[in-house]
Amino acid sequence: MKKKLIFSGIRATGRLHLGNYLGAVKGMLDLQAKRDYKMIFAVVDVHAITTPYNKETLAKKTREVILDYLACGLDPAKSTLLVQSKVADLHCELAFYFSCLASIARMKHLPTFKEKVKLHPQSATMALLNYPLLMAADILAYKSELVPVGIDQEPHLEVAREIARKMNKIYGLHFPEPKRFATRGEYIPSLLGEGKMSKSVKNSYINLTDDLKTIKKRLAKTPTDIGQGKKVPPKGGVASLLKLVELFQGKEKREVYEKEYLAKGIKYQEVKENLAEAIYTELKPIQKKRKELKRYPDYVDQAIEKGALEARKIAKRTLEEVKTKMGFIS
Repeated sequence: MKKKLIFSGIRATGRLHLGNYLGAVKGMLDLQAKRDYKMIFAVVDVHAITTPYNKETLAKKTREVILDYLACGLDPAKSTLLVQSKVADLHCELAFYFSCLASIARMKHLPTFKEKVKLHPQSATMALLNYPLLMAADILAYKSELVPVGIDQEPHLEVAREIARKMNKIYGLHFPEPKRFATRGEYIPSLLGEGKMSKSVKNSYINLTDDLKTIKKRLAKTPTDIGQGKKVPPKGGVASLLKLVELFQGKEKREVYEKEYLAKGIKYQEVKENLAEAIYTELKPIQKKRKELKRYPDYVDQAIEKGALEARKIAKRTLEEVKTKMGFIS
């Protein structure tokens, strides 16, 4: 039975936070031991340069993500660890061929492009416009069927599906139409109570490397109300806290707090203290393993090179197939 391939890509913006961990990595690791799936864990550092970045820290930030992946439990013997720039020639060439089937109007219509332009009005480049096409190349180069991303990335996945359908219809290829792989923590709300946890929004996240003191400090800034009301808030800081309580302390604990909210009221200092302890308890073994990995840089380098070789073999075969079907000289 053919294994289903799952592709997960995280931008090289530095250390992973709880949103990355719960939204993609943890779910992927649960599948790593199963025989039905083949996993590719990618650090998409080429995507990172589509918006303003620091060239002096790009390599370091890429390595930080790799260390977090490995510390969380990624096993190079079972899954492929991919640094995107190691196979950039294949991904970018495939993205160019895909661009021949995508209109400028379609790319400009995507909500993510509009948001990025608002954030970086001086950096509305062709690279940013074509970001979804490179993402499609990342996914389809390995004929991935499932992609663990948040619901906000669904428009990008739809572009990948459109490209797959067009390539199949016009050139007789056999790309699967990738689907979103939903994880239990697919949407982790910001600590600020607005939007999702994001590295680009200050004070909205908790890093996997944060110690207990730092976690408490971050949670202390989460906005709350008076702790009592007729209805449990569906959004805002209180909703963010309750979501994290559910993920780290269980649904039953969340229900206890909800009942308190509707009755005598919640003591938020106690909630935050207990939640911080629960989060740190789960992160502590990850942090311990990360420290050990930093002592063995050769092991990390070998994992990167092994992943690049594995990925290149698959992506090269896909690219050659595409070029032949498109009519290029073989």
